[in-house]
Amino acid sequence: MSATDFILPICLLIVCGYGLLKRVDIFSAFLEGAKENIRVAFDILPSLILLIALISMLKSSGALEFITTLISPIARLLGVSNECLPLGIMRPFSGSGALAIFDSVIKDYGADSTIGRTASVMMGSTETTFYTIAVYFSAAKIKPDGKIIVACLLADIASIIISSLAVKLFF
Repeated sequence: MSATDFILPICLLIVCGYGLLKRVDIFSAFLEGAKENIRVAFDILPSLILLIALISMLKSSGALEFITTLISPIARLLGVSNECLPLGIMRPFSGSGALAIFDSVIKDYGADSTIGRTASVMMGSTETTFYTIAVYFSAAKIKPDGKIIVACLLADIASIIISSLAVKLFF
Protein backbone atom coordinates (compact mmCIF):
# COMPACT_ATOMS: atom_id res chain seq x y z
CA MET A 1 0.00 0.00 0.00
CA SER A 2 1.13 3.50 -0.78
CA ALA A 3 0.14 6.91 0.48
CA THR A 4 -1.99 7.50 -2.62
CA ASP A 5 -4.32 4.69 -1.53
CA PHE A 6 -5.37 6.87 1.40
CA ILE A 7 -5.96 10.18 -0.41
CA LEU A 8 -9.62 9.63 -1.34
CA PRO A 9 -10.66 8.21 2.07
CA ILE A 10 -8.87 11.06 3.84
CA CYS A 11 -10.59 13.65 1.61
CA LEU A 12 -13.97 12.06 2.32
CA LEU A 13 -13.30 12.09 6.05
CA ILE A 14 -12.27 15.76 5.94
CA VAL A 15 -15.39 16.77 3.97
CA CYS A 16 -17.71 14.74 6.22
CA GLY A 17 -15.98 16.02 9.35
CA TYR A 18 -16.29 19.63 8.19
CA GLY A 19 -19.98 19.07 7.36
CA LEU A 20 -20.61 17.62 10.80
CA LEU A 21 -18.83 20.53 12.47
CA LYS A 22 -20.98 23.01 10.52
CA ARG A 23 -24.09 20.90 11.32
CA VAL A 24 -24.91 20.29 7.64
CA ASP A 25 -27.10 17.38 6.57
CA ILE A 26 -24.40 15.71 4.48
CA PHE A 27 -26.70 13.17 2.83
CA SER A 28 -29.20 15.82 1.68
CA ALA A 29 -26.42 18.06 0.42
CA PHE A 30 -24.95 15.12 -1.54
CA LEU A 31 -28.33 14.29 -3.09
CA GLU A 32 -28.96 17.91 -4.07
CA GLY A 33 -25.52 18.15 -5.71
CA ALA A 34 -26.07 14.88 -7.57
CA LYS A 35 -29.46 16.07 -8.88
CA GLU A 36 -27.96 19.34 -10.07
CA ASN A 37 -25.10 17.58 -11.86
CA ILE A 38 -27.50 15.21 -13.64
CA ARG A 39 -29.45 18.25 -14.90
CA VAL A 40 -26.22 19.84 -16.15
CA ALA A 41 -25.25 16.58 -17.89
CA PHE A 42 -28.57 16.48 -19.73
CA ASP A 43 -28.16 20.12 -20.79
CA ILE A 44 -24.69 19.43 -22.19
CA LEU A 45 -25.53 16.11 -23.89
CA PRO A 46 -26.90 17.48 -27.22
CA SER A 47 -23.78 19.59 -27.78
CA LEU A 48 -21.51 16.64 -27.06
CA ILE A 49 -23.44 14.33 -29.40
CA LEU A 50 -23.17 16.90 -32.20
CA LEU A 51 -19.45 17.34 -31.58
CA ILE A 52 -18.79 13.58 -31.61
CA ALA A 53 -20.77 13.20 -34.86
CA LEU A 54 -18.83 16.02 -36.52
CA ILE A 55 -15.48 14.56 -35.46
CA SER A 56 -16.43 11.13 -36.80
CA MET A 57 -17.48 12.67 -40.10
CA LEU A 58 -14.25 14.67 -40.33
CA LYS A 59 -12.10 11.57 -39.86
CA SER A 60 -14.20 9.13 -41.92
CA SER A 61 -14.74 11.36 -44.91
CA GLY A 62 -11.06 12.00 -45.56
CA ALA A 63 -11.52 15.70 -44.85
CA LEU A 64 -8.66 15.65 -42.34
CA GLU A 65 -6.23 14.44 -45.00
CA PHE A 66 -7.60 16.97 -47.50
CA ILE A 67 -7.21 19.86 -45.06
CA THR A 68 -3.70 18.69 -44.16
CA THR A 69 -2.69 18.62 -47.83
CA LEU A 70 -4.30 22.00 -48.43
CA ILE A 71 -2.54 23.88 -45.63
CA SER A 72 0.77 22.01 -45.57
CA PRO A 73 2.63 24.62 -47.72
CA ILE A 74 1.68 27.38 -45.28
CA ALA A 75 2.50 25.17 -42.30
CA ARG A 76 5.94 24.38 -43.73
CA LEU A 77 6.65 28.11 -44.07
CA LEU A 78 5.71 28.53 -40.39
CA GLY A 79 7.94 25.62 -39.35
CA VAL A 80 5.24 23.03 -38.64
CA SER A 81 6.09 19.57 -39.97
CA ASN A 82 3.61 17.68 -42.15
CA GLU A 83 3.74 14.78 -39.69
CA CYS A 84 2.43 16.94 -36.82
CA LEU A 85 -0.09 18.89 -38.87
CA PRO A 86 -2.97 16.37 -38.55
CA LEU A 87 -2.50 16.51 -34.76
CA GLY A 88 -2.72 20.29 -34.82
CA ILE A 89 -5.87 20.15 -36.93
CA MET A 90 -7.61 17.51 -34.81
CA ARG A 91 -6.68 18.84 -31.36
CA PRO A 92 -9.19 21.74 -31.24
CA PHE A 93 -11.99 19.31 -32.09
CA SER A 94 -11.25 16.11 -30.17
CA GLY A 95 -8.93 15.11 -27.38
CA SER A 96 -9.37 11.40 -28.09
CA GLY A 97 -8.93 11.88 -31.85
CA ALA A 98 -5.80 13.93 -31.22
CA LEU A 99 -4.55 11.29 -28.79
CA ALA A 100 -4.94 8.61 -31.46
CA ILE A 101 -2.96 10.72 -33.94
CA PHE A 102 -0.36 11.47 -31.26
CA ASP A 103 -0.02 7.75 -30.52
CA SER A 104 0.62 6.96 -34.18
CA VAL A 105 3.19 9.79 -34.43
CA ILE A 106 5.06 8.44 -31.40
CA LYS A 107 4.94 4.87 -32.75
CA ASP A 108 6.12 5.93 -36.22
CA TYR A 109 8.84 8.44 -35.28
CA GLY A 110 9.68 7.75 -31.61
CA ALA A 111 9.27 9.92 -28.55
CA ASP A 112 12.80 11.35 -28.73
CA SER A 113 12.63 12.42 -32.37
CA THR A 114 12.03 16.04 -33.29
CA ILE A 115 8.60 15.08 -34.62
CA GLY A 116 7.75 13.13 -31.44
CA ARG A 117 8.86 15.98 -29.21
CA THR A 118 6.93 18.50 -31.28
CA ALA A 119 3.80 16.34 -31.05
CA SER A 120 4.28 16.05 -27.27
CA VAL A 121 4.64 19.81 -26.79
CA MET A 122 1.68 20.37 -29.12
CA MET A 123 -0.52 18.03 -27.05
CA GLY A 124 0.41 19.88 -23.88
CA SER A 125 0.06 23.41 -25.19
CA THR A 126 -3.15 23.24 -27.21
CA GLU A 127 -6.75 22.80 -26.08
CA THR A 128 -9.79 20.86 -27.22
CA THR A 129 -11.36 24.21 -28.02
CA PHE A 130 -14.73 23.16 -29.42
CA TYR A 131 -15.30 20.56 -26.70
CA THR A 132 -14.47 23.12 -24.01
CA ILE A 133 -16.74 25.72 -25.58
CA ALA A 134 -19.57 23.20 -25.98
CA VAL A 135 -19.36 21.99 -22.39
CA TYR A 136 -18.83 25.26 -20.54
CA PHE A 137 -21.11 27.45 -22.60
CA SER A 138 -23.88 24.82 -22.53
CA ALA A 139 -23.53 24.45 -18.77
CA ALA A 140 -23.72 28.22 -18.33
CA LYS A 141 -26.55 28.45 -20.91
CA ILE A 142 -24.62 31.06 -22.89
CA LYS A 143 -24.46 31.18 -26.68
CA PRO A 144 -20.79 31.44 -27.67
CA ASP A 145 -19.83 34.60 -29.50
CA GLY A 146 -17.94 34.17 -32.78
CA LYS A 147 -15.17 36.40 -31.44
CA ILE A 148 -14.51 33.94 -28.61
CA ILE A 149 -14.20 31.02 -31.02
CA VAL A 150 -11.84 32.99 -33.29
CA ALA A 151 -9.69 34.03 -30.31
CA CYS A 152 -9.49 30.44 -29.06
CA LEU A 153 -8.57 29.10 -32.50
CA LEU A 154 -5.91 31.78 -32.93
CA ALA A 155 -4.45 30.73 -29.57
CA ASP A 156 -4.40 27.11 -30.79
CA ILE A 157 -2.68 28.12 -34.04
CA ALA A 158 -0.09 30.12 -32.11
CA SER A 159 0.49 27.12 -29.82
CA ILE A 160 1.00 24.81 -32.80
CA ILE A 161 3.53 27.14 -34.41
CA ILE A 162 5.37 27.90 -31.17
CA SER A 163 5.48 24.19 -30.28
CA SER A 164 7.39 23.49 -33.47
CA LEU A 165 9.70 26.45 -33.01
CA ALA A 166 10.39 25.70 -29.33
CA VAL A 167 11.37 22.10 -30.04
CA LYS A 168 13.69 23.20 -32.85
CA LEU A 169 15.21 25.89 -30.59
CA PHE A 170 15.70 23.79 -27.43
CA PHE A 171 16.41 20.35 -28.89
